[in-house]
Amino acid sequence: MKTIIRPLIGVMLLASLSIPALAGASGYTETRYPIVLVHGLFGFDTAAGLDYWYRIPEELRRDGAQVFVTQVTAAEDTEVRGEQLARQVEDILATTGADMVNLIGHSHGGPTVRYVASVYPDMVASATSVGGVNWGARLADVLQGVVDNVPFSGDLVGYLGNALAGLIDLFSGGGNQQDILAALQALTTAETLAFNQQYPEGMPSQYCGQASRLGSNGVSYFSWSGAKPLTNAFDPSDVLLGATSIVFLGEKNDGLVASCSSHLGMVIRDDYRMNHLDEVNQVLGLHDIWSTDPVTLYRQQANRLKNYSF
Repeated sequence: MKTIIRPLIGVMLLASLSIPALAGASGYTETRYPIVLVHGLFGFDTAAGLDYWYRIPEELRRDGAQVFVTQVTAAEDTEVRGEQLARQVEDILATTGADMVNLIGHSHGGPTVRYVASVYPDMVASATSVGGVNWGARLADVLQGVVDNVPFSGDLVGYLGNALAGLIDLFSGGGNQQDILAALQALTTAETLAFNQQYPEGMPSQYCGQASRLGSNGVSYFSWSGAKPLTNAFDPSDVLLGATSIVFLGEKNDGLVASCSSHLGMVIRDDYRMNHLDEVNQVLGLHDIWSTDPVTLYRQQANRLKNYSF
């Protein structure tokens, strides 16, 4: 509940100071429906003072968007996360009086928002996947293979993964139970393809393809992703993402997700000079100096949604 209360307080404060707060705002990001941000695996809203969506909500609000940052379980099955998100969306709609929301999910947040859009399409105007695991994650396949074939590795992965997810949850005040093995399995190619069969809206008919923007359920789907694991020498996450990118064997990727795997609906672009964390402006805004500022992509998407009357 904390994850709903915090952004709602911000919205109420903004409403109480509506004229001075919005004075001079261009309206560039002022969408018809609220924007709801959904984190990925091992994600959070704010943990120990660090925002997952670094500077993104503030910049969207600055020019008129109503933005909510949600928190679901850091490590869990997609459908579990989706149901948690759906309850938060219901609260947002009840509080704001809006008819629908615009969902934006990063990484595992991509399938999570897709689940809500498929099961509760009446609540969702659009679903945007950023570096989303829409065709499976190669690293998840590798780790699942280890768990399945190496004795006691499942216990070790479960212990370490749940400990990390639990620590993130503690620092972010989420209060959720963690299940890294369920999350890992959900992100494998086999399980993702099964998920796509059950929730097919927005999915291309073939790997690396592109689907229509408008899904059969009336929801509009968009996606974008990066394709450069190493982007900034001062970014500590580059070392990890450079190492994990090895599993892709030359396929274009952001360090954790193949560019083709990120495709959903209208593919805006799949080869930004960004790695998986740059896609949410992490760590602390460090990114390739020759790349588009990640915050700009969210502002452009908000404006795109505005132009579609979302």
